[in-house]
Amino acid sequence: MDALIYTVMSGAERVLRAQQVHANNLANVETAGFRANIEQSTAQQVEGHGYAARHLNQLSSDTVSGKEGTQRETGRELDVAVQGQGLFAIQFGQNGEAYTRGGNFTLDAEGNLLLGKHPVLGEGGPINLPPHSKVEITADGVISVQTPGAQELQAVDRLKLVKPEFAQLRKNELGLLVARDGQALAADATVKVGSGRLESSNVSAVEEMVATMSLARDFEIQMKLFKSADGMADAGNRLIRE
Repeated sequence: MDALIYTVMSGAERVLRAQQVHANNLANVETAGFRANIEQSTAQQVEGHGYAARHLNQLSSDTVSGKEGTQRETGRELDVAVQGQGLFAIQFGQNGEAYTRGGNFTLDAEGNLLLGKHPVLGEGGPINLPPHSKVEITADGVISVQTPGAQELQAVDRLKLVKPEFAQLRKNELGLLVARDGQALAADATVKVGSGRLESSNVSAVEEMVATMSLARDFEIQMKLFKSADGMADAGNRLIRE
Protein backbone atom coordinates (compact mmCIF):
# COMPACT_ATOMS: atom_id res chain seq x y z
CA MET A 1 0.00 0.00 0.00
CA ASP A 2 2.84 2.33 0.94
CA ALA A 3 4.59 1.53 -2.36
CA LEU A 4 1.38 2.21 -4.28
CA ILE A 5 1.01 5.67 -2.72
CA TYR A 6 4.55 6.57 -3.87
CA THR A 7 3.68 5.52 -7.42
CA VAL A 8 0.33 7.33 -7.46
CA MET A 9 1.68 10.60 -6.03
CA SER A 10 4.61 10.57 -8.45
CA GLY A 11 2.30 9.87 -11.40
CA ALA A 12 -0.04 12.70 -10.46
CA GLU A 13 2.89 15.12 -10.17
CA ARG A 14 4.14 14.01 -13.58
CA VAL A 15 0.72 14.75 -15.12
CA LEU A 16 0.61 18.25 -13.62
CA ARG A 17 4.12 19.09 -14.86
CA ALA A 18 3.41 17.61 -18.30
CA GLN A 19 0.33 19.83 -18.57
CA GLN A 20 2.57 22.85 -17.98
CA VAL A 21 4.81 21.76 -20.88
CA HIS A 22 1.87 21.43 -23.28
CA ALA A 23 0.32 24.69 -22.05
CA ASN A 24 3.59 26.50 -22.80
CA ASN A 25 3.66 24.95 -26.28
CA LEU A 26 0.10 26.12 -26.93
CA ALA A 27 0.92 29.62 -25.69
CA ASN A 28 3.65 29.86 -28.34
CA VAL A 29 1.73 28.43 -31.28
CA GLU A 30 1.98 31.82 -33.04
CA THR A 31 5.59 32.59 -32.01
CA ALA A 32 7.83 32.69 -35.08
CA GLY A 33 10.48 29.97 -35.04
CA PHE A 34 9.34 28.47 -31.72
CA ARG A 35 10.38 24.84 -31.16
CA ALA A 36 8.00 22.68 -29.13
CA ASN A 37 9.17 21.05 -25.92
CA ILE A 38 8.76 17.28 -25.62
CA GLU A 39 7.99 15.79 -22.21
CA GLN A 40 9.60 12.45 -21.41
CA SER A 41 9.27 10.42 -18.23
CA THR A 42 11.33 7.62 -16.71
CA ALA A 43 11.05 5.52 -13.55
CA GLN A 44 13.39 6.37 -10.68
CA GLN A 45 13.89 4.18 -7.61
CA VAL A 46 13.54 5.88 -4.23
CA GLU A 47 16.92 5.96 -2.52
CA GLY A 48 17.42 4.63 0.97
CA HIS A 49 17.33 1.32 2.86
CA GLY A 50 14.01 -0.45 2.66
CA TYR A 51 12.70 1.50 -0.35
CA ALA A 52 13.61 -1.01 -3.08
CA ALA A 53 9.94 -1.54 -4.05
CA ARG A 54 9.16 2.17 -4.26
CA HIS A 55 9.56 4.13 -7.48
CA LEU A 56 8.98 7.72 -8.54
CA ASN A 57 8.32 9.19 -11.95
CA GLN A 58 11.01 11.56 -13.20
CA LEU A 59 9.91 14.02 -15.89
CA SER A 60 12.31 15.62 -18.35
CA SER A 61 11.02 18.48 -20.51
CA ASP A 62 14.22 19.88 -22.04
CA THR A 63 14.02 17.76 -25.19
CA VAL A 64 13.23 19.94 -28.21
CA SER A 65 11.27 19.00 -31.32
CA GLY A 66 13.27 19.42 -34.51
CA LYS A 67 10.21 19.35 -36.77
CA GLU A 68 10.05 22.24 -39.23
CA GLY A 69 7.26 24.81 -39.12
CA THR A 70 5.42 26.19 -42.12
CA GLN A 71 6.79 29.30 -43.85
CA ARG A 72 4.93 32.35 -45.05
CA GLU A 73 5.98 35.18 -47.33
CA THR A 74 6.29 38.61 -45.69
CA GLY A 75 8.26 40.62 -48.29
CA ARG A 76 10.21 42.29 -45.48
CA GLU A 77 13.96 42.61 -46.12
CA LEU A 78 14.97 41.59 -42.60
CA ASP A 79 12.65 38.59 -42.30
CA VAL A 80 14.68 35.42 -42.90
CA ALA A 81 13.81 31.72 -42.63
CA VAL A 82 16.16 28.74 -42.57
CA GLN A 83 15.55 26.34 -45.44
CA GLY A 84 15.74 22.77 -44.18
CA GLN A 85 17.78 22.02 -41.09
CA GLY A 86 19.81 24.73 -39.36
CA LEU A 87 19.68 27.58 -36.86
CA PHE A 88 20.60 31.26 -36.57
CA ALA A 89 23.21 32.19 -33.96
CA ILE A 90 22.61 35.11 -31.60
CA GLN A 91 24.58 36.55 -28.73
CA PHE A 92 23.39 35.57 -25.27
CA GLY A 93 24.93 37.23 -22.24
CA GLN A 94 28.35 38.79 -22.44
CA ASN A 95 30.10 36.26 -24.68
CA GLY A 96 27.73 33.31 -24.92
CA GLU A 97 25.79 32.04 -27.90
CA ALA A 98 22.22 30.84 -28.32
CA TYR A 99 20.38 29.52 -31.35
CA THR A 100 16.95 29.95 -32.85
CA ARG A 101 14.81 29.41 -35.95
CA GLY A 102 13.21 32.81 -35.48
CA GLY A 103 14.35 35.23 -38.18
CA ASN A 104 12.28 38.37 -37.61
CA PHE A 105 15.33 40.64 -37.34
CA THR A 106 15.35 44.37 -36.62
CA LEU A 107 17.89 47.21 -36.67
CA ASP A 108 18.54 49.64 -33.84
CA ALA A 109 19.59 53.27 -34.22
CA GLU A 110 23.29 52.28 -34.43
CA GLY A 111 22.72 49.74 -37.21
CA ASN A 112 23.05 46.66 -35.01
CA LEU A 113 21.10 43.65 -36.32
CA LEU A 114 18.95 42.28 -33.50
CA LEU A 115 16.53 39.49 -32.72
CA GLY A 116 14.50 40.98 -29.91
CA LYS A 117 17.20 42.41 -27.66
CA HIS A 118 19.89 39.94 -28.72
CA PRO A 119 22.57 40.81 -31.31
CA VAL A 120 22.55 38.55 -34.36
CA LEU A 121 25.95 36.93 -34.94
CA GLY A 122 27.91 36.92 -38.17
CA GLU A 123 31.30 35.52 -39.10
CA GLY A 124 33.13 38.13 -37.03
CA GLY A 125 30.71 38.60 -34.14
CA PRO A 126 27.62 40.82 -33.78
CA ILE A 127 26.46 42.18 -37.15
CA ASN A 128 26.44 45.94 -37.67
CA LEU A 129 25.15 47.52 -40.89
CA PRO A 130 26.28 50.91 -42.20
CA PRO A 131 23.71 53.53 -43.30
CA HIS A 132 21.92 52.12 -46.32
CA SER A 133 18.89 52.36 -48.55
CA LYS A 134 18.54 48.66 -49.31
CA VAL A 135 19.39 45.33 -47.67
CA GLU A 136 19.66 41.95 -49.36
CA ILE A 137 20.27 38.57 -47.69
CA THR A 138 21.26 35.80 -50.09
CA ALA A 139 20.59 32.08 -49.77
CA ASP A 140 24.00 31.43 -48.19
CA GLY A 141 23.42 34.10 -45.52
CA VAL A 142 25.55 36.89 -46.99
CA ILE A 143 24.19 40.33 -46.06
CA SER A 144 24.70 43.07 -48.63
CA VAL A 145 23.65 46.71 -48.44
CA GLN A 146 23.38 49.61 -50.84
CA THR A 147 24.94 52.65 -49.18
CA PRO A 148 23.87 56.22 -50.06
CA GLY A 149 25.33 57.22 -53.41
CA ALA A 150 26.43 53.70 -54.34
CA GLN A 151 25.12 52.00 -57.45
CA GLU A 152 25.71 48.41 -56.40
CA LEU A 153 25.20 46.27 -53.33
CA GLN A 154 28.23 45.61 -51.15
CA ALA A 155 28.67 42.55 -48.93
CA VAL A 156 28.95 43.50 -45.26
CA ASP A 157 28.84 40.25 -43.31
CA ARG A 158 27.46 36.73 -43.34
CA LEU A 159 24.98 35.25 -40.91
CA LYS A 160 26.43 32.59 -38.63
CA LEU A 161 24.37 29.49 -39.37
CA VAL A 162 24.78 26.22 -37.48
CA LYS A 163 23.44 22.73 -38.08
CA PRO A 164 23.56 20.63 -34.90
CA GLU A 165 21.55 17.56 -34.00
CA PHE A 166 18.63 18.64 -31.84
CA ALA A 167 19.72 16.07 -29.23
CA GLN A 168 22.74 18.35 -28.65
CA LEU A 169 20.48 21.24 -27.66
CA ARG A 170 18.35 22.30 -24.73
CA LYS A 171 16.36 25.42 -23.92
CA ASN A 172 17.69 27.99 -21.47
CA GLU A 173 15.63 30.11 -19.08
CA LEU A 174 14.57 32.47 -21.90
CA GLY A 175 13.47 29.67 -24.20
CA LEU A 176 16.49 30.02 -26.50
CA LEU A 177 18.36 26.96 -27.70
CA VAL A 178 21.85 26.41 -26.31
CA ALA A 179 24.35 23.58 -26.60
CA ARG A 180 24.13 21.05 -23.76
CA ASP A 181 27.91 21.19 -23.26
CA GLY A 182 27.86 25.01 -23.08
CA GLN A 183 30.24 25.40 -26.01
CA ALA A 184 29.65 27.54 -29.10
CA LEU A 185 28.72 25.57 -32.21
CA ALA A 186 30.73 25.80 -35.41
CA ALA A 187 29.26 27.53 -38.45
CA ASP A 188 27.98 25.27 -41.22
CA ALA A 189 28.25 26.61 -44.78
CA THR A 190 25.67 24.11 -46.08
CA VAL A 191 22.76 25.81 -44.27
CA LYS A 192 20.59 27.90 -46.61
CA VAL A 193 18.11 30.67 -45.85
CA GLY A 194 15.29 32.45 -47.64
CA SER A 195 14.71 36.18 -47.24
CA GLY A 196 11.36 37.92 -47.14
CA ARG A 197 9.72 35.05 -45.27
CA LEU A 198 9.26 33.73 -41.74
CA GLU A 199 8.92 30.26 -40.29
CA SER A 200 6.04 29.73 -37.90
CA SER A 201 6.10 27.69 -34.70
CA ASN A 202 6.29 23.93 -35.17
CA VAL A 203 3.59 23.43 -32.51
CA SER A 204 0.47 21.57 -33.65
CA ALA A 205 -2.46 23.02 -31.68
CA VAL A 206 -4.53 19.88 -32.34
CA GLU A 207 -1.81 17.53 -31.07
CA GLU A 208 -1.26 19.66 -27.97
CA MET A 209 -4.99 19.75 -27.16
CA VAL A 210 -5.29 15.97 -27.58
CA ALA A 211 -2.28 15.47 -25.30
CA THR A 212 -3.80 17.81 -22.70
CA MET A 213 -7.10 15.89 -22.71
CA SER A 214 -5.24 12.59 -22.39
CA LEU A 215 -3.32 13.94 -19.40
CA ALA A 216 -6.58 15.04 -17.77
CA ARG A 217 -7.87 11.46 -18.01
CA ASP A 218 -4.58 10.16 -16.60
CA PHE A 219 -4.96 12.49 -13.61
CA GLU A 220 -8.46 11.16 -12.93
CA ILE A 221 -7.07 7.62 -12.90
CA GLN A 222 -4.30 8.66 -10.51
CA MET A 223 -6.86 10.15 -8.13
CA LYS A 224 -8.94 6.92 -8.22
CA LEU A 225 -5.81 4.90 -7.43
CA PHE A 226 -5.00 7.29 -4.59
CA LYS A 227 -8.46 6.72 -3.07
CA SER A 228 -8.02 2.95 -3.45
CA ALA A 229 -4.63 3.10 -1.71
CA ASP A 230 -6.15 5.21 1.06
CA GLY A 231 -9.00 2.72 1.45
CA MET A 232 -6.60 -0.23 1.65
CA ALA A 233 -4.51 1.59 4.24
CA ASP A 234 -7.63 2.29 6.31
CA ALA A 235 -8.73 -1.36 6.08
CA GLY A 236 -5.29 -2.49 7.21
CA ASN A 237 -5.42 -0.15 10.20
CA ARG A 238 -8.82 -1.57 11.21
CA LEU A 239 -7.45 -5.11 11.07
CA ILE A 240 -4.55 -4.13 13.32
CA ARG A 241 -6.88 -2.48 15.82
CA GLU A 242 -9.12 -5.54 15.92
